[in-house]
Amino acid sequence: MTLAVALLASSLFSQTVWQPTWESIDSRPSPQWFEDAKFGIFIHWGVYSVPAWGPKDRYSEWYWHDMMDKKGGTWQFHVKTYGEKFKYQDFAPLFKAEMYDPQHWAETFRRSGAKYVVLTSKHHEGFSMWPDPTNWNWNVMDVGPHRDLAGDLVTAVRQEGLRAGFYYSFYEWFNPLYKSDVDRYVDQYMLPQLKDLVERYQPDLVWPDGEWEHPSSTWRSTEFLAWLLNESAAPKDVAINDRWGKDCRSIHGGFATPEYQHRPKGPLMENQRFEECQGMGKSFGYNRNETAENYRSATELIHLLIDTVSRGGNLLLDVGPRADGTLPEIMEERLLDMGKWLERNGEAIYGTVPWQNGSQDKNLRFTQKGQTKYILCLQWPGREIVLPDVAQLAGCKAQLLGSDAAVSLAQKDNDLKIAIPKVSVDAGLSHAFVIRLEP
Repeated sequence: MTLAVALLASSLFSQTVWQPTWESIDSRPSPQWFEDAKFGIFIHWGVYSVPAWGPKDRYSEWYWHDMMDKKGGTWQFHVKTYGEKFKYQDFAPLFKAEMYDPQHWAETFRRSGAKYVVLTSKHHEGFSMWPDPTNWNWNVMDVGPHRDLAGDLVTAVRQEGLRAGFYYSFYEWFNPLYKSDVDRYVDQYMLPQLKDLVERYQPDLVWPDGEWEHPSSTWRSTEFLAWLLNESAAPKDVAINDRWGKDCRSIHGGFATPEYQHRPKGPLMENQRFEECQGMGKSFGYNRNETAENYRSATELIHLLIDTVSRGGNLLLDVGPRADGTLPEIMEERLLDMGKWLERNGEAIYGTVPWQNGSQDKNLRFTQKGQTKYILCLQWPGREIVLPDVAQLAGCKAQLLGSDAAVSLAQKDNDLKIAIPKVSVDAGLSHAFVIRLEP
């Protein structure tokens, strides 16, 4: 992005008064920091991290919801492990986070190559991960850790130079006020709670969820967004997603949020980005029922990042910490492996846009940054790569990132042939391989 465009975007964010209408809010451009970041960390952590269990095809953070099914696997596990009289609320004093080291988390996330972090401030169970004045005895200061888990993480993340944001669930499964009077719930509980979160921590990203039972008018989403963008203490370039009501996904708000799938095939909103969110296994919250075979390898996760970015999106990759505050070793290892790859190849990821060309090779992905093009190979490409109808690139300089070996180009008709050099197995190249083409 040129300096002039950057200044124009900054001026737009700081001077525009956004109206409480979807027409106004939908016209807001995606913040440039989010456009460039490409890779973020999702964190699902809460009372559900104590039982930390779910069927292998379910999210473990839905434990309370799923244990209500007396014929389901979660209830059977619960009775066997904790007994019929053990209530879900009894898990809260056991959520102690006694090993929680937010500085270590933040350093690990930085080393992974991620540029922003999104913590579940409140999931559908309703437990608040900050000293929430609206939620007596069901927040981290009143019960369990007796510590501001969210605030400590925000401080540590920002010290590492990363952006900090929050997931927030609109609805709560078993909140009596929500179940009896949703309008009072929104007015007296949800909006004050969400505004308190924003004013305390000034998040760079607001990521609601649990919106699907009501339209955005019930949640008063445009009213909240006008306040967030115009009046709140949040940065003027705060990013927002599209989960503001059952009428909103891929239609209103900010970036689209596919989950365990790729970019929607249909047209997105004008100027809209998307962010793919996935766990390393199937669950977002830590699931003790998942084995090593349920976790994707570092190579698979790097390929997911490459594929997502080449389609024009960001990847929000989830980690599920244990109840004691430690990161599962397999998750930490995956993150550090991704970071090592990004140290060498990140220029083909950060700040790029998709490069469209006629190649149909299923193992190739393409990005560009200005006039520089990148070919991202999901497998070792062999002796050569052939790109159709790009003869205009024949005069480019080519390099295999991470190697000094010569890469030669040759034109045949309208096709470009890229000769791949022989590289020693000791060169350290792994997971995916990037060819840079410069004018």
